[in-house]
Amino acid sequence: MATYEHLAVLEPQGIAIAAVGGYGRGELSPGSDLDILILHQGQFSEDKLGKFVNALLYPLWDAYKVDHSVRTRVQTKEAAHSDLKVALGLLDIRFVAGDSDLVESVANDSKQSWRKESGTRLIELKASMEQRHIRAGELAYLLEPDVKEARGGLRDINALHAIAAAEVVTVPLERVSRAHSTLDDVREALHTVSGRSKDRLLFQEQDKVAHALAYADADVMMSDVAQAARSVDYLLGYIWHLLDLHHSSRKAKSSNNAQSVAKNISVVNNEIVIDDAADLHSDPVISLRAAATAAQLGLRLSLETCEMITTSLAAGKSALPTPWPREGRELLISLIGAGEAMVPIFEMLDQEEIIFSWIPEWRAVRSLPQRNALHRHTVDRHMVETAVHAASLTRKVHRPDLLLFASLFHDIGKGGEEDHSERGERLIAPIAERVGFSNEDIATLQLLVRHHLLLSSTATRRDLDDPATIASITAVIPDLNTLELLHALSVADGEATGSAGWSDWKAALVSDLVTRTRKFMSGSQIAEQPSLSQAQLDLAENGELTIELLEHSSGYSIEIVSPDMPGLLSLIAGVLNISRLDVKSARTKTHGKSAVMYWIVSPQPHAPVITSDGLRDEIEKAVKDSEAVEEKLLARAKIYATIPTIPVPAPNVVYFNEAATDATVIEVRSHDRPGLLFRIGAAITHSKVDIRSAIVTTLGAEAIDTLYVTELTGGPLSNVRAEEVTSRLRAALA
Repeated sequence: MATYEHLAVLEPQGIAIAAVGGYGRGELSPGSDLDILILHQGQFSEDKLGKFVNALLYPLWDAYKVDHSVRTRVQTKEAAHSDLKVALGLLDIRFVAGDSDLVESVANDSKQSWRKESGTRLIELKASMEQRHIRAGELAYLLEPDVKEARGGLRDINALHAIAAAEVVTVPLERVSRAHSTLDDVREALHTVSGRSKDRLLFQEQDKVAHALAYADADVMMSDVAQAARSVDYLLGYIWHLLDLHHSSRKAKSSNNAQSVAKNISVVNNEIVIDDAADLHSDPVISLRAAATAAQLGLRLSLETCEMITTSLAAGKSALPTPWPREGRELLISLIGAGEAMVPIFEMLDQEEIIFSWIPEWRAVRSLPQRNALHRHTVDRHMVETAVHAASLTRKVHRPDLLLFASLFHDIGKGGEEDHSERGERLIAPIAERVGFSNEDIATLQLLVRHHLLLSSTATRRDLDDPATIASITAVIPDLNTLELLHALSVADGEATGSAGWSDWKAALVSDLVTRTRKFMSGSQIAEQPSLSQAQLDLAENGELTIELLEHSSGYSIEIVSPDMPGLLSLIAGVLNISRLDVKSARTKTHGKSAVMYWIVSPQPHAPVITSDGLRDEIEKAVKDSEAVEEKLLARAKIYATIPTIPVPAPNVVYFNEAATDATVIEVRSHDRPGLLFRIGAAITHSKVDIRSAIVTTLGAEAIDTLYVTELTGGPLSNVRAEEVTSRLRAALA
């Protein structure tokens, strides 16, 4: 009553006190400001209103930091229209005292304006957030993060509430309720133990805050903070994605168009979905296929698809067998090898806890902090970033699948008392065995994980001119293939660590060490020509077209013995492609006047059933009219051109004239794509060169094709001719 006496009124009609912002939400920490809005209807003189405000605030200023504003209903509406911060604060307005009807009117104004102007308001909000994220960084990966301002922090949770208030898309706020509670608790404890109102969680405060919240130690607390921030960031990213879809004009045009892109997988509204008719129980690799397809196309998985997978896994209906089928392993490699496009997909798999059904060991390193100045990320995110960098190096190794797999798991041993490299060597074996790698490959993976720091530590600490330095490397690394894998892994790991742990100087030292080591190692990295069985030799001597078609774990195996002719490899590859069969591997070799070919192929979605007789007919037609095959391939290429793509490294085409005595070896390392082998074969044929044998391998999304070629008259190509052919190949694959 004493306060109202300054206005010479007995009742508070036409004037009110309201809480806004954090005070309005009831989320005050010990160091928080009180955000107060004093509302009136313009009926008082400035002198009376000033006395009222002073009488209200002076007692508060003795104990609190108060941020206040004095406005009419109209002034409040104008301020909200011109200032995003004011508009956001008003979304949480709460009546404190005075005229409740006036506060309710302002609240209704604010919510209606926010919804009505959501198109521009949400754009402003996103721009403001992005600027704040640049300034404050990512909460999950900072050593001393700001729990309020950083990406994934409390302000982003407030942003989610603001987006929900716009009522444009549904925002499942319950998904971040636990994260909200965690960050609120940490902020409150930080204010209490530090005696300050700052929100940055400094090293010197982390142990105190952890103790106040009854954590075992600061690392456990920081892991919870990181996981909370990732949950917030994940949901916020997905909601922005939904908003983009909502506002996109393309959505209206394509909302009912599903484009099949893999078995039981389609693109709908620029999202990857599992087809309604798919049976997750009978197709256990479908979740991997959905994730790999999304990553390779640079699209997102739909939230509904993730929920479908999670529900199926919880019911025990779509667990992967042990060991995984070959398709499952290749899909995982395709997912890992997608570069930057893999990161949001992997984060989605983590947040939806799908990854733990595939790799239970991942849970132990989830959001595990690395509290040292060298690392920018938590352990799990660092391994993901290493895989991203490794994806750009796949053209530099002959086993990109081993490089990518080792990159994703090279630090899997962290989090224990034991040396992480030694522990990682032990942990990687059962993971690789379960995924389906051979014993030989598992041994290589163990070596890569155990020694992933070997090259960088040796290069920076030992004298490279000392023969003992090189000997120390060759004593551990058994062959050239393993050396090139370890080099690529070292580079990817260093680049993912950041400038504090990697530099041009360090990269040059490691490269120099590898070059010196390579000179002391013998052997070849070139795939050897295939050998023929006696049965195959007999069929080749017969010189007639024969086809044997058998079921295979990847789809079909096809053995073709055919009279040899220029362009035969390209022709057969084209026939398989227009028959909707993806080539997984191939081995071909000429013998006399015949070519013996062994293909492993996988049917594409909606591929027609193939038979030996049907395939024979198609091959015979192609031999008579090769131009018809090329026309059909061009037609199919136009269809594929409508499907999104991600950036990939350029193909690598090299030749070797010393690798075989009677042939030139041409090696093509490229991202796999429909019609790739047809293009390679056609370019070779147009160069008037004969393919004597070929080894074709697809590893995840990467293809390595090794061709033993000769001049039509026999014998290897000259260096000039080899340069000409490889240049033609590069142009054909560009």
